[in-house]
Amino acid sequence: MSSVATWPTQAEAWLDERGKGAWIALMVLGFVIFWPIGLAILAYMIWSKRMFNGACSKSRSYARQMRGNRFKETGNAAFDAYKAETLRRLEDEQEAFEAFLQRLREAKDKVEFDQFMDERAKAAMAEPTNG
Repeated sequence: MSSVATWPTQAEAWLDERGKGAWIALMVLGFVIFWPIGLAILAYMIWSKRMFNGACSKSRSYARQMRGNRFKETGNAAFDAYKAETLRRLEDEQEAFEAFLQRLREAKDKVEFDQFMDERAKAAMAEPTNG
């Protein structure tokens, strides 16, 4: 009975050694053979958090590392000055664009409010007065 209890653990370790791709291949194979098997494997992958570790965490750490290197100096003063000026200019453009979008939203809100008030005034004029 102990060998029966260990084969799922051994299969799980074998799949973990091969990574997320092996788990996904097993899941697809499960769907092909009989869809509830694939669904059960998918549920297990989500429940055991196998879907969210491994390669995903590697790509997140790589992105974090790349963001850290963005401001690293190269040692070439001309290039570093050019890079700093370009980044400053891009940040200024981003701020100007965000301000532009805010003005657009405010103008749209004003038009919608004015339309509401006009419709409300027309409705008030159309109602007969009780008197």
